[in-house]
Amino acid sequence: MPVIGRGRVSSPWKGLKTSGPLRILVQLGIVAAVCYASWQAIQNWGRPYDFFDMKIYHGAMVWWTQGGELYDYIYPHITLGFTYPPFAALTMLPMAGLTALQAAWVNVVFGLLALTFVCAALIAPIARRQGWSRWWPVALAVPAFAAIEPVRESLGYGQVNLLLFALIMADLVALRKGWRWAGVGIGLATAIKLTPALFIVYFLFSRQWRSALIAAGTALAVTVGTHLVVPEESATYWGSVMWNTERVGAADMTPNQSLAGLVARLQDTAHAPGLLWISFMLVMLAIGLSRARTSHSEADELTAFTIVGLTSNVISPISWSHHLVWVIPAIIALFDQALRRRTAGRGIAARGGMNGLREPIWFPALTGARHAAAAVALYVLFLVSPIWPYEHQLPAVSHWADGVTGMLWENSFAIALILLVAMLPYRPGAEPAFGPITAVIVPSVRRNPLTRQPLTRPSAAGEAQGQLTHSSVPSAKR
Repeated sequence: MPVIGRGRVSSPWKGLKTSGPLRILVQLGIVAAVCYASWQAIQNWGRPYDFFDMKIYHGAMVWWTQGGELYDYIYPHITLGFTYPPFAALTMLPMAGLTALQAAWVNVVFGLLALTFVCAALIAPIARRQGWSRWWPVALAVPAFAAIEPVRESLGYGQVNLLLFALIMADLVALRKGWRWAGVGIGLATAIKLTPALFIVYFLFSRQWRSALIAAGTALAVTVGTHLVVPEESATYWGSVMWNTERVGAADMTPNQSLAGLVARLQDTAHAPGLLWISFMLVMLAIGLSRARTSHSEADELTAFTIVGLTSNVISPISWSHHLVWVIPAIIALFDQALRRRTAGRGIAARGGMNGLREPIWFPALTGARHAAAAVALYVLFLVSPIWPYEHQLPAVSHWADGVTGMLWENSFAIALILLVAMLPYRPGAEPAFGPITAVIVPSVRRNPLTRQPLTRPSAAGEAQGQLTHSSVPSAKR
């Protein structure tokens, strides 16, 4: 069992030679086992994947390069066409020179690279604090997360969700390091797909003015630039395509796990009643933005980003199951909270308990257990994907055909998202935006009441005592 040592947790591989081949072989063997288990999970709980969405994108690009109107393209034998903004079409244009299968595998490679980047960015700080090797937990996390519903669906259908996810998380890394260009990734993601625009609203709501300006300016500049390059397609998209939600399917379809899909299925109608959906959507928007702002003020930017991403999934009219990549940082944040509480509990027990009372021997082991259990339950839910055995489609079959139990399982993803927006815990001081913050406390100086001149000069030691690190001061609002 790892042991506490000066605030750090020793490596569980202490018994093996630090850089010896035995340790490396054992770790590689465990990584290989996780990869195999993930592949088996995809085979058992995933669906047949044939890069269906990529075929639509590829067909649209070929059609466009051959002189056809981009948004007039319809994939043969179905009614689906290209629904992304014109800038997304420009970024996908090179795939017209490839076959659909080649483009799909290129997307798989870049999607896995994006997932690796996100895992490294989120897990490396945890590994550093715990005293673990950095590559080891990341190497385990990538195949483990590749097996869950949002990732396997994105890769299997040829979706771009992981790439947009990586662009947004790049801004989180930029905020951590205090880089001035934070917001560019969100701006690009917004120009490719509109839902990331909620992060710009979050920046405004949390008074991160510079990041909001950079994100909005990037999205606007890219959109205007695209209009200059392809004016007809831009006019078509912003004038009509964007407002035609029926191009992507009915709201009640089982893979739509947004609030609109939940309401439509509860009402057993193809589309959610407008007033009812808008009312609940505004409530969830207010909860999500307020909790994200509170998380930012608590110096936990990862949780703030996660809540905003989950909120965008909830309030969007259509959130297919492959859009729900924001459960990944939610699982990581819950796991980190469990580790933090366990370490704190062991520290309290080692010092004799709180208020001088020794805690029971089981206190350190159970501290943080509920957060760990929540992380495991969330992972298992999105691994097993219980929505599909209860998939129904109107008007052929009612969504209440399997009773209350079937309704709960068919909407389990949507329910989990709503609970996470409302209840995902903060980690105070975990990841302040704009890097470490130093506050200076000016020591009080006694003055002559008549001349107001200082009676004594503050010592250097007194000035030094005025220094506080960012661990003691919440992240400042920008």
